[in-house]
Amino acid sequence: MRKRIYYRNFATTAAVMLLSFVLLGCVFTAFSYRLVVQERRDAMSVTADEVVRTASSLAGEWNLSGLEFRMILSMSSTVSGYHIMLADPGGVVQSCSDRDLFCAHLGRSLPEGVMAELSEKGRFYGTTELDGLYSQPRYVTGRVISGEEGVVGYAILSGDPGSMSEIWRQSAGVFILVALIVMLLTFVLSLIATKKQAEPLNEMAEAANKFARGDFSVRVGDYGRQDEIGQLAHAFNAMADSLESSENRRREFIANVSHELKTPMTTISGFADGLLDGTIPREMQDQYLTVISSETKRLNRLVRGMLDMSHLQSADTAEILQKSFDVSEVIRVTLLGLESKICDHGLDVDAEIPEDPIVVRGDQDAITQVVYNLIDNAAKFAEEGSTLKIALWKQGGRAYVSVEDRGQDIPREELPLIFDRFHKTDRSRSSDKDGVGLGLYIVKTILDNHQEDIYVTSSDGVTKFIFTLTLAQQEKRPRLGGDRNASKSGE
Repeated sequence: MRKRIYYRNFATTAAVMLLSFVLLGCVFTAFSYRLVVQERRDAMSVTADEVVRTASSLAGEWNLSGLEFRMILSMSSTVSGYHIMLADPGGVVQSCSDRDLFCAHLGRSLPEGVMAELSEKGRFYGTTELDGLYSQPRYVTGRVISGEEGVVGYAILSGDPGSMSEIWRQSAGVFILVALIVMLLTFVLSLIATKKQAEPLNEMAEAANKFARGDFSVRVGDYGRQDEIGQLAHAFNAMADSLESSENRRREFIANVSHELKTPMTTISGFADGLLDGTIPREMQDQYLTVISSETKRLNRLVRGMLDMSHLQSADTAEILQKSFDVSEVIRVTLLGLESKICDHGLDVDAEIPEDPIVVRGDQDAITQVVYNLIDNAAKFAEEGSTLKIALWKQGGRAYVSVEDRGQDIPREELPLIFDRFHKTDRSRSSDKDGVGLGLYIVKTILDNHQEDIYVTSSDGVTKFIFTLTLAQQEKRPRLGGDRNASKSGE
């Protein structure tokens, strides 16, 4: 049978409670027994002192064996519940609280050990039979009776151990009854509380099983709790949101990749079959071979982009931020590399780059790819004859790079999607036939690995991308707030 957590917790609580009450019971038993004995001893001592005072005051007038003393002892015994005997200085019992005139105690002698302790200390206390004076051991206390002429005799009081045990058993019985009631209530409340604590865990287990079957829509309730269980429920739901988002992105990624691969592969396959079976005339073969070559290159770019994504997603941020480089030099070299493409589009370049080096933290090759993708993207969508503006400046411990072009605006509803994989704004900037929609996604991924920001504005025919880099001589600062990224069409 599967052990459930609330049964285990209940068993643990029950065991702890049971052990606690057993230990408490043992302590209470020992303490209460000693308390009862001590209380009885103190009561016997008080009674003994009263008997001694009475006997001392009357010893000059009455004989210890006289009827008067026996009546007083009998009355005192009835009131106190103790058996009382009076012995002469030689230790021979002269009076007894028993009402029998021919009491068996009379004429008997006290043990020598008792007499020795009385003579030495003036009192005696112990559990004894007094050498056969009693049929069973009793609690006994003795006192010396003094008069004007010295020791007049001895007072001996004894109590039945059974009466003391009865008092102790009564108090122990009350304790046991209360302990059982408390334990029962504790077990019931513990079972209920543990079951309540286990309910969210059971719900999470069921939700996790649904996750394993591919259903990421399920969520758990926090039961209005602000404790660790409530925090766990919130964390579980956050994990569920992340898993659902990841699953949606995975499905979208597969769908996008399938779509992107299907089109060029269909084109290549169709034209290749046409060339092989003679459907395409010989004089048109060069034209269709050109198309096949173009689609093959497109497939190559797509595969290379996906490999770049895989590499970027496994990048180590700590290792990246240990490097540094001159970002102004990176921009100059990238502009030179894109010079022919910019000229082919009939564009001018307005570059505001400081002559002094601006050294920033990060991987030079990765940031070079960021700058390349942004400038290439701007050149691709800029109006012919317009000017590309590239600027670099420092502010507040950071370097800022902006890339601006003039052309059609990016639709407002597409700005939040611009950095997504395979997203292409083909409705307004559809002249891009070669891109695979990964350029700006790669830009965003690289900057995320560098813990930097990028955002975009597009209005009145001007589209501007700005991203940040941390200066190498500065301590790493927190990122600018949130995802301000909405972005432009990717490759």
